[in-house]
Amino acid sequence: MGFVIEGIEKAFQLILTLDKEIFIIVLLSLKVSLTAIFLSSLLGVYLGFLMAVKNFWGKNFIIATTNTLLALPTVVVGLIIYSLISRKGPLGVFGLLFTPSAMIIGQFILATPIIIALTHSAIQGIDKRVRSTTLTLGATESQSAWMVIKEARYAVLAAIITGFGRVIAEVGAAMMLGGNIKGSTRTMTTAIALETSKGEFGFGIALGIILLTIAFSINILLHYFQSKKVGN
Repeated sequence: MGFVIEGIEKAFQLILTLDKEIFIIVLLSLKVSLTAIFLSSLLGVYLGFLMAVKNFWGKNFIIATTNTLLALPTVVVGLIIYSLISRKGPLGVFGLLFTPSAMIIGQFILATPIIIALTHSAIQGIDKRVRSTTLTLGATESQSAWMVIKEARYAVLAAIITGFGRVIAEVGAAMMLGGNIKGSTRTMTTAIALETSKGEFGFGIALGIILLTIAFSINILLHYFQSKKVGN
């Protein structure tokens, strides 16, 4: 137990002294995940809305496929993207492998199905008369869509937060696509795995505490928006 206590003491020392390396790792993790979730939100909310209000051939199949992708393993995403952007892959010419951009692509693919599925569910829960009434009153399709999304805003925000929670804590795709390069592609999860394997428990615990704090904050936000949804 001695090394555990020592590791915890060192962890708090690193956090309280604002260790530069930890700060860089946390900042990169947030930058990658926030960029991925921003892009995922743009596409996911749009597609989730369309799936909820439009009828088209193959709709049920697409919904079932999207729901299946919710449990998509991160290592599978990493493997697929790795095969595409590696030097021998069709997109290898762009030199994306082992860069933050590659990690953003991986997290984008992980988060998008979550946002699509939860947005679809949220929009379906809105009274269909909201959209039909706005269109009858002369609103454009875009204005009507905005009114519907506004009605479901708390549930949509909860979908985005859930997607962020998924990607900030993932390790498989980040390790495979980023390569865990110090100062360049090392995130909290990949650094924890590396430092623990090296016996640097204090460093790993410090990052673990920060990651848990972020996860706790995400869950607080999620609970808040879910309660607002129920209240409405």
